[in-house]
Amino acid sequence: MYKVVFSEAERGSKVRLSYTNGTLDLPLAEEWYGQNSVPTKTSDPLRIGILSSAMINAAGIIRPAQTHGEVVLSAIASRDLKTAQSQAKKYNIAHAFGSYDELLDSPLVDFVYISLPNGQHGEWAIKALEKGKHVLLEKAFTANEAEARRVVETAQRTGKVVMEAFHWQCHPAAHAFKDVVSKHGRILRTHAIMTSPVGSIPASDIRWQFDLAGGALMDMTYVLSSTRFALDAGAPVRVNSAHARPSPWDARVDEAMDATLVYRKGSAEGAEGEYDVEATVYADMRRANVAGLVPRVWELPTIEVETERAVVTLYNFMMPHLYHYIAIKDKATGETRYEKHYKYSGKTGAHGEEYWSTYRWQLEVFVDRLRGREPAHWVTNQSSIDQMKSIDMVYQAAGLPLRPATRDVVKQ
Repeated sequence: MYKVVFSEAERGSKVRLSYTNGTLDLPLAEEWYGQNSVPTKTSDPLRIGILSSAMINAAGIIRPAQTHGEVVLSAIASRDLKTAQSQAKKYNIAHAFGSYDELLDSPLVDFVYISLPNGQHGEWAIKALEKGKHVLLEKAFTANEAEARRVVETAQRTGKVVMEAFHWQCHPAAHAFKDVVSKHGRILRTHAIMTSPVGSIPASDIRWQFDLAGGALMDMTYVLSSTRFALDAGAPVRVNSAHARPSPWDARVDEAMDATLVYRKGSAEGAEGEYDVEATVYADMRRANVAGLVPRVWELPTIEVETERAVVTLYNFMMPHLYHYIAIKDKATGETRYEKHYKYSGKTGAHGEEYWSTYRWQLEVFVDRLRGREPAHWVTNQSSIDQMKSIDMVYQAAGLPLRPATRDVVKQ
């Protein structure tokens, strides 16, 4: 008997197989995202500051920065100075701070990567922008739509850049998938799914905490982002249905969410008028095992799009650099063909390397924007507002309260 622990949001460095007689840790972040080459750094690199000591940092920013010639890891901050110093020593980061404010006050940082709990994203993004720092902000962008608007307004007022870290959208596979979808006629429906096996996220995890903006739809917000990406859509026009399975520890927190949304599309292939597309999403942080025994480790984040002429599926859209495929099933012939794209797509071009992770591609576009170059992709501020509006709409339809920003909780 064994238990598999595999969780993107936990963002550790291992997949753990737990057996009756011990455990086996298989590498993920440290080895998969490790350095494949160390480029010569430019004389005026952008200096990165990291807010938090979260486990995502190695994959999300540290390893990508080590393979990018135009950035350096300048500082890291934690609420505990010893933790920050330990991380700085481990990853060869020049400076360590025992508070987030100290890092933001430092002239040694040009932009910050914020990987704090969801409920703290907005508060610290606003503080960073007001301190003159650009911000690469982990998903979910904020706790709710209203806070997302405050972040964007601050970025506009200060003239600084903020981007939501939907890293997967920067990978060639995402754009190749979208290209394939566009060649097969009008979109009829979409379905996106993301799950984590029951028991893989401990009860103490912050993702179960309402006051830190926890919940399946917040943590697995990818199901909505992939849907909107495929449809090239903003917020839905309505939510037809939303059913939450509450957490056993807090009924306000969804351990799973099943929703049907309706998006409005413009004209297709020259046809006049608009039309509606039904999209279903399913997110589950405690996905039941098959027959109560077998974890669904094969159930990687997937989006399926049915068009007039084909059903197009992107398997493992969230981590395509590890493995993915695009399946194109011809509705007329029933035949299915497969594609994989690790380096090239029409939008990303031929630059980059096959070994680049989605996070490395993300850093590429972020640096391009800060350097005044045209990035191959960009997660717009309006898209982030629409994303949070979509989440709010689903929660409201499910009869659950909107997630609070941390500072809102403190004021109560």
